[in-house]
Amino acid sequence: MVSVVLAERWNSRDVKVLASGVDEVGRKLPSNAWMALRRLGWSTAPPEGVKVNDRIVRMAQEQAGRALRSAKWRAEMTAGVLATWPIDPGKRTPSEWDAVRAAVPGGKYLPSSIIKARTRQAATFARANGRLPVDVFELEGTPKAARLLLLAACDGQQATIERSETGTGQALLRLQLPTRPDPATYRDWTWVACPIALPPTVPASAVLHLPTLRLAGDTVRADLAYTHAVPKAHRTGHTVALGVDWGLNTLLSAGAVQLNGDGRITTLGAGAQFRAAGVLAKQHRLRRLSERLHTKSKHYERLIAGHDHQLAPKLDVLRSEIQHVSQRRSSLNDALAWAAARWTVDQAIAAGATVIYVEDLRSMEAGGMGRTLNTRLSQQVRGQIADRTRHLTTEQGITVVTVPARNTSKLCPHCLTPLRHRKAPDRPTLTGWKWAICPHQDYRWQGHRDHGAWRRIAARGLTHQATTVTDHTSGHKVIRTVLDNLEANAVLTPTPKTSRKDRTKTGPTRPHSPRPAPRRRRAPSPARPRGRVGQRPEGHAHTDRTRLPRAAHRHQGMNTTSTPTTGHQPQGAALGAGFHLHAHASPPRWETIPETQSDSESHS
Repeated sequence: MVSVVLAERWNSRDVKVLASGVDEVGRKLPSNAWMALRRLGWSTAPPEGVKVNDRIVRMAQEQAGRALRSAKWRAEMTAGVLATWPIDPGKRTPSEWDAVRAAVPGGKYLPSSIIKARTRQAATFARANGRLPVDVFELEGTPKAARLLLLAACDGQQATIERSETGTGQALLRLQLPTRPDPATYRDWTWVACPIALPPTVPASAVLHLPTLRLAGDTVRADLAYTHAVPKAHRTGHTVALGVDWGLNTLLSAGAVQLNGDGRITTLGAGAQFRAAGVLAKQHRLRRLSERLHTKSKHYERLIAGHDHQLAPKLDVLRSEIQHVSQRRSSLNDALAWAAARWTVDQAIAAGATVIYVEDLRSMEAGGMGRTLNTRLSQQVRGQIADRTRHLTTEQGITVVTVPARNTSKLCPHCLTPLRHRKAPDRPTLTGWKWAICPHQDYRWQGHRDHGAWRRIAARGLTHQATTVTDHTSGHKVIRTVLDNLEANAVLTPTPKTSRKDRTKTGPTRPHSPRPAPRRRRAPSPARPRGRVGQRPEGHAHTDRTRLPRAAHRHQGMNTTSTPTTGHQPQGAALGAGFHLHAHASPPRWETIPETQSDSESHS
């Protein structure tokens, strides 16, 4: 039913009518998508011979209505890009950028990456068809309907949910489901009870709402919504803030700063870093594997070319493997995003921060750093981490604000002097990227590039917090522009280093003679006790042995310098001679050391 509605109404006229919010006679359309579709007369029905109640039809209309409403912004975006099509789609001139931003809704603050992505999509269509698309509905085609059930469009006659009486971590979902694939009468429907295990993040006092059921492989998952009271997040009035900077190998760098009553900004601690090098390495391995599989699949498709070819079974195997790798990449990105978001919120809670300032990198495009680094920078999970952070901070009453990223890593956080970036702190003359040094003689600050960036981000956010606004498209709080008069105050005051003990040098340094660790042959093992106790084992021999193993007597005299050239015996280490045949333990020291015969000739 969803596919039927989308196929019939996937055009610019119907989408514009639905997104306008009023019907043909000027009445306001309901907020529920299924009610709006019924007001407009866009009805649907189940296949012939299948009997369903009205609640099932509601869910289908709700899903189709949401998909049609979401197409409105993409339609206006595509129309603006096509109306101001540049001479060179790969590179717009400044005047062409001004024209496309004026034609696109909200284009003044829209990231350039979104406009470029839509331009590349239209250019691909033009290369394949020899002309530009008419609108987004020709460019994208009718969307596919996801396999899910929006139970929020139903009432108690179709589905109910309540907390289980057995425990607070359980909920009971009751809904009507068919007993056969093609129910012919209402008798083919029955009530089914589905227990749901609630995660520990759902408070015991939260009000549960009907979930959305979706298929994930062979499992049915429930996206459960709940409502409970949370502290109110404020737009201004912050004195302690957490600055977060994005990185490549070091995914996140964060630290807290404080705005004092006299207007000075000071740091609270040295900051911290969220390192996920192992996860990122696995992510990039899966990316390279996916690229190779896609290339091989495209090559098989060209060879088959619609014919009955013997490579068709292999192509099916490749497609299933591509889907499996894509699922692994999605799961890995999701887990990484949640872990990074949880770490960020924990840092803010520990520092007592009421706001988290994150640099806005939506317009960042990797280039000039090599093919590998460009791809790694482009496929970071920054957007997912920011969304998960906003979700977690809502329950804590902490505000998440994005700030412009310009010059956050370029200028000194204490004096706004351009930094000199070097390879490492011990290589101050070699130009690099990681280590930053301030050339100002009064400050001479130096540190990791990302640590300087989070200081600049947090200071900029605190000084510009009065300019924080709410984006009407996404609902997120943002600082759009940097003002020069406020940026001049976004500097950190160095805190003097304090010590509990005066370590000023008052006399000459006491000489210390070096005491290297004695060599192995100069430290014989102690005398063997009579019992089962001992200070340390005699070489590789255990202290509880009554006699040494056979291998311990083999060529291990006091004057032995090397093993005689009688050939290596690999089983020697297993017998207790040591980890290598050329490495020997010192001989045991008994009450009286017996004289041993050396393998070499005596010179005494």
